[in-house]
Amino acid sequence: MASFLLVHGSCHGAWCWRDLIPALEALGHTARAIDMPSHGADPTPVADVTLDSCRDAILNACTPDTIVVGHSWAGFPISAAAEARPDAMRALIYLCAYVPRDGLSMAEMRRRGPRQTIAHAVEKSADGLSYTVSVDAVPQLFYHDCPDDILPYAYARLCPQAILPQETPLPVGARFAKVPKAYIRTTDDHTIPTEYQADMSACVPENLRRTIDSSHSPFFSHPQELAELLSELAGKL
Repeated sequence: MASFLLVHGSCHGAWCWRDLIPALEALGHTARAIDMPSHGADPTPVADVTLDSCRDAILNACTPDTIVVGHSWAGFPISAAAEARPDAMRALIYLCAYVPRDGLSMAEMRRRGPRQTIAHAVEKSADGLSYTVSVDAVPQLFYHDCPDDILPYAYARLCPQAILPQETPLPVGARFAKVPKAYIRTTDDHTIPTEYQADMSACVPENLRRTIDSSHSPFFSHPQELAELLSELAGKL
């Protein structure tokens, strides 16, 4: 059985894996989620969050047997962790996530996408250090196929996202390349275009690419199906 570390995306926290963790445990795996710096219960001020500090939070939670699952923007810090210490983890699984291209930042990659889905909804803080997503845009961007209880649960927990780590270029090379990888693409995603996910997943062997007919939040909309996909991929990694 596998040991999973679950890493959330922008504005979220460990709370978003609420339904997936028990689904993985029911399949015999162990799973834990962490709050990235300035998210959830982590007390780091937004002004102090860097790509390196996000990377280090992942490395501090890893063992060489860990399969690290990164959702959305978390594709960048999990990749940074692999580049820094490829032997610190067993594998990476990208869940509708950005896979870095050498020397680009996540924000640059988003701007190079085939469609811009989220720019209209981003509300930057007065000090320019963080952003939130418009309350009116959240349902369609993140949760359009999720159960009714998810919106109030998420609204109570969504938080500002530090801009600096997402504007920081990430060099990746041979150390990153040596870490086994899989990709799960969401086919009804309103946040990261599914065709862009298909393009980014090309770095993963074809037999380690999967799809799920879900929004950007399959951990809420399809937790059992997602757990089964992760379990199956773990057996191949």
